[in-house]
Amino acid sequence: MHTLTFYLAALCLLCGTAGCAPEPAPARPNLLLIVADDLGFTDLGCFGGEIRTPNLDALAREGIRATSFYTAPTCSPSRGMLFSGVDNHRCGYGTMEGDWAENQKGLRGYEGHLNFDVVAFPRLLLHAGYHTAIAGKWHQAYPATEKKLWPDQRGFSRSFCLLQGGAGHFDDMQPLFSFYKNSLYVEDGRYLDQLPPGFYSSDFYTSKIIQYIDESRQLEKPFFAMLSFTAPHWPLQVPDEDIDRYKGRYDAGYEVLAAQRLERAKKLGIIPPHTPLPERSPNVQPWEELSPQAQKRAARNMEIYAAMIERLDANVGRLMQHLKQSGQYENTLIVFMADNGAEGNNVLAIADTEEWVARHFDNSYKNLGRKNSYTFTGPGWAQLSSLPFRWYKTFASEGGVRCPLIIRHPRAVQPPGSIDEQLLSVMDIAPTFLEAAAVKHPGRTYQGRNIYPMDGRSMLAYLRGKAQRVRPQDEAYCWELYGRRGVRKGSWKATWLEPPYGKGAWELFDLSKDPSERRDLAAAQPAKLQELLAEWERYVQTYQLTLPSEPVAYGKETFWREP
Repeated sequence: MHTLTFYLAALCLLCGTAGCAPEPAPARPNLLLIVADDLGFTDLGCFGGEIRTPNLDALAREGIRATSFYTAPTCSPSRGMLFSGVDNHRCGYGTMEGDWAENQKGLRGYEGHLNFDVVAFPRLLLHAGYHTAIAGKWHQAYPATEKKLWPDQRGFSRSFCLLQGGAGHFDDMQPLFSFYKNSLYVEDGRYLDQLPPGFYSSDFYTSKIIQYIDESRQLEKPFFAMLSFTAPHWPLQVPDEDIDRYKGRYDAGYEVLAAQRLERAKKLGIIPPHTPLPERSPNVQPWEELSPQAQKRAARNMEIYAAMIERLDANVGRLMQHLKQSGQYENTLIVFMADNGAEGNNVLAIADTEEWVARHFDNSYKNLGRKNSYTFTGPGWAQLSSLPFRWYKTFASEGGVRCPLIIRHPRAVQPPGSIDEQLLSVMDIAPTFLEAAAVKHPGRTYQGRNIYPMDGRSMLAYLRGKAQRVRPQDEAYCWELYGRRGVRKGSWKATWLEPPYGKGAWELFDLSKDPSERRDLAAAQPAKLQELLAEWERYVQTYQLTLPSEPVAYGKETFWREP
């Protein structure tokens, strides 16, 4: 043997390799997606909030917090974009189910459910050998009785889901609205007539997802697991042991808490240091103008909301601990997100809800947050949750679509605890998970039918340090729901909102200087506005938008003020 060859062979034996072959690639990663429902941008402690979220804060310290993560303005369109990686006007959610304007009814892309012009990424993972599971809110089936739209038919090998957009959080299966008649829960394609005694949504969903993850270990398969909380979606409810956890914390009112939260968010680097405290929204009464009784009830509602989020965080901690104890944590890509902005609309204005609630629920102060109560935070607290942004859920303004996102990649190169300001989309999660699992999206055809390719961009190269950004900084990003419109390009943002929420005309903002969208620059920067409107027109043509011909129910009610 040649001397050099002999030397190299000996070295290979010493280092434990065969012929100095490269180290084997790590096992395919587990994929974990955690979704909070109607969580505001600065509610979490790691985003500036006063609510105690130590487990999500710990996840953020190990990963990346994204501060320009965009969703749709409401739940089901966001989830459609999440599952498909495709714009809501193509995946079935040009509007929400039940909210069609006359000129939108029957249109392709406006079905009100996740349609079959797209393929849900869990199905691709399932076919690639992943154990796929979901526990919690589904909200992708309309009508909910159509079984082909259920999670077990869209790529999940195991599922325990609430089919509708919300429900009471306890075992009484309290429906969200009178027209739902009852709450529809399914497990692996079967209706459930009842929930187990002691059921509380955040606790039970977490226990289920832990069970499903353990099944993946028994099957010796990597897992994709989605923990889809219904917290803190209304009705605000929490177990008795937590109901007084924030007693007195919000007695000073939303203006005082907003100033405190804003400063914490600045110190954390979540928002720019020059950001002023936004003016109160015109539908928010000054705290001191509320009667003592109204203040007491409003503070109680926010106490319950905060307790729900802390309970959600405790369950995230329970899941993280299980992954660590089972040896799976270090090989799991974890994404935590909210599905849209905080809820500040008057939900009592939907159909006959005000009369139904008065007739069937006990909303006495003593019973708020318990079974058989039905309450929500209102616009004052929603503005706090959305700080420093304008409006909240259902709006195309930043408060409706800009949401917290935490990503922990086991092999990311970014420093732990990084804060990322680049624009990311809910549509980016599907391609990221697929690339991490080495699964290719089929493109334009799937199982003999034509489908749309994904609009989202994989974040994996960025997370691994192989790309500077996920998308070019000067690329336009557009969205629309209920006729409310947004275009972002670089730091510039054009927004269209109907009166009284907006001007009924396009407004222009420089988000780098004015993240709260308070100083309209449309008149001062007409060329910039026209540049963004040209991007909007391209979007309208490409995605075949049909703007509603008349107002719709949800998000279009008259200005509501605290009672």
